[in-house]
Amino acid sequence: MDLTEAKQQIRAEIERLAPTLIEVSHSIHERPELNFEEHHAHEVLTGVISDAGLSVDRGAYNMPTAFDARAGSSGPTIAVCCEYDALPGIGHGCGHNIIAAAGLGAGLAAATVAEGLGGSLAILGTPAEEGGGGKEFMIRRGAFADVDAALMVHPADHDLTTMHTIAIQSMEVEYEGRSAHAAAFPEQGLNALDAAVLGYNNVAALRQHIRPDERIHGVFTDGGVKPNIVPAHAAAEWYVRSATIGSLQPLKDRVLACLEAGAHAAGCTMSQTWNDPPFYDMVDNHPLLDLYVDNATSVGRHPEPEEEGKMVVGSTDMGNVSYTVPSIHPMVKCAPKGTAIHTPEFAAHARSESGDRAIIDGALSMALTIVDCWADHDAMSAIRGAFDTKA
Repeated sequence: MDLTEAKQQIRAEIERLAPTLIEVSHSIHERPELNFEEHHAHEVLTGVISDAGLSVDRGAYNMPTAFDARAGSSGPTIAVCCEYDALPGIGHGCGHNIIAAAGLGAGLAAATVAEGLGGSLAILGTPAEEGGGGKEFMIRRGAFADVDAALMVHPADHDLTTMHTIAIQSMEVEYEGRSAHAAAFPEQGLNALDAAVLGYNNVAALRQHIRPDERIHGVFTDGGVKPNIVPAHAAAEWYVRSATIGSLQPLKDRVLACLEAGAHAAGCTMSQTWNDPPFYDMVDNHPLLDLYVDNATSVGRHPEPEEEGKMVVGSTDMGNVSYTVPSIHPMVKCAPKGTAIHTPEFAAHARSESGDRAIIDGALSMALTIVDCWADHDAMSAIRGAFDTKA
């Protein structure tokens, strides 16, 4: 099978699959599920894969809502990552139903030409991107051990070659003080809420002196019971983000010093737990990305580089994958420009006609890119070479 024939077959297959992919997307959108609870999405996606004749490992890598489907028996193994978890309160405000359906379509279409081109394919169901870090646990358990490259598309308000993804780790903090009657015996109390507030204010001051590509966010999760009882316990949750996984650790240390100073000033004790796993920054593989951009353009999409000041900034466990194998994470337009992700408005667009179009175009662009990886040995050499130097 030559490249032209393979790409013609891919286009025909995506067209045939289109109604199924849209149905899958809508079904996942209508039943949003949180981290590691994506049982409906898992059932829908693996059901379609099985019906297509592919062997699929359900509940893969010791995670009930992960899956791993394979096709092809030789050559480079290209992985398509599917995400399908939702956000609390606003459902698919990140459009993971689009990611899941587009990845499904790309994988199923590419599977039909894998043997003919001498390539191998993995369709990986990766749960809990919204904070759970499913991909990192899959990495640790061997999901990417034989993968030569990985890709996915993420919906946005315009077509972009990359998303400005930065490293993140979250932290749970608890403060212990001493309870007392706030009016009768305030001098006997040690106010854990004061400790948390002082720490928060310290971090607020720190924000003036961090780099433009760093972010720190915190919320109180426990602030006491009643105003007339000095809070003996308080708690908070913090997100610490930095440009790279290397620069994240020094910022974590600075944030921790701020919080501990608050506890010390209030005479309280503090304990913290850094949640595992951290999310790494995304290192896009430029040769692989160039292939995707060419194919997306042929589909009618025109991915553009990020503009300074208009970047889509966030964090994703796809960054962890990009440190493990050559990877890309382009953005596909599904909503009007200016529509922010993680909003109810974006969730609505994720099930709209433009959202459905993003599924088909994203699936086709990725499938054509996979075909290029299999058919062009020089392309795979360039992809591997860029990964070795993180170019």
